[in-house]
Amino acid sequence: MAMNEPIEWSSDGSPHSLRFNDRYRSRAGGVAQALYVFLAGCGLPERWRNASAFTVLETGFGLGLNFLTTWAAWEIDEQRCNTLHFVSVEAYPVAAADIARSALAADPSGTADAPLLARVQALAQQLVNAWPDLSPGIHRLRFAEGRVQLTLAVGEVLPMLRHLDCAADAVYLDGFSPARNPDMWSHAALQAVARHCRAGTTLATYTVARGVRETLAQLGFRVEKRTGLAPKRHCLAAVFGSAAP
Repeated sequence: MAMNEPIEWSSDGSPHSLRFNDRYRSRAGGVAQALYVFLAGCGLPERWRNASAFTVLETGFGLGLNFLTTWAAWEIDEQRCNTLHFVSVEAYPVAAADIARSALAADPSGTADAPLLARVQALAQQLVNAWPDLSPGIHRLRFAEGRVQLTLAVGEVLPMLRHLDCAADAVYLDGFSPARNPDMWSHAALQAVARHCRAGTTLATYTVARGVRETLAQLGFRVEKRTGLAPKRHCLAAVFGSAAP
C-alpha cells in the first residue's frame, strides 16, 4: 500500500513540503508559474502546433499543476497537436485530496485567466477521479479519449529517469530547490534528463542556481536567464543541441 506524502497548508492556502521544508509553488500561484516559467519557457503552446504528438518530461510532479495547466492550455488551443504525452517523475506522491485542494487555491494573486483557471480546476477533478494507488513503479493514465496521456514514474529520480523510455520535446525541471533537494539537480540526474532530449528540445526551470546552469551547459544545452515571475528576479530557459526551438 502506497503512503501519501504529507502536506502542510499555511493560513494563506499555500502548500509546503515538510520533508524538504520548501514551498510547492511560487507565491504568485501554481497556474501563473506553470504558464510563465514552464510553458512559455519551453515555447508552448506554439511548439506543439507543428507536431502530431508532443512529449513533456518533468522532474517533480508535486501537486500536478504543471500537468493540469499544460493539459488546459493544450485543450483550448485550436491548433494543438493530436496527442499530448506528459511524463513525470515523483518520489513522494501526494494524496488525491491535496491535488484537488491545490487546484482550488492555485491563483492566490487573482491574476490567472478565469476560463483557463476554471478549466484547470475541472481537469483536476478528472485527475483526482483517476488517481491510482501510487506504489513505486510506472503508472499510466489516459484522458481526453486517449489524446492526453500521463505517465507517472514513482520512485527516486535517477533510477526512474534511467528506466523511462521517452524522447522529450520539452522538459520541466521542477523539483524542490537545489539547496534543499540536491539529488534532483545532481550532474547524474541532469545527465539522465539530457539522454531523453534531442536537438531542439526546450527546457525550463524556476532556478538559476549556478551549478544547474553550468551542468546544463556542459551537457549540451544553450542556457539563458529570463526575467522571473515575481518575487523571483530570474528563471531559466534552455535548448538542447544547436537547433533553434
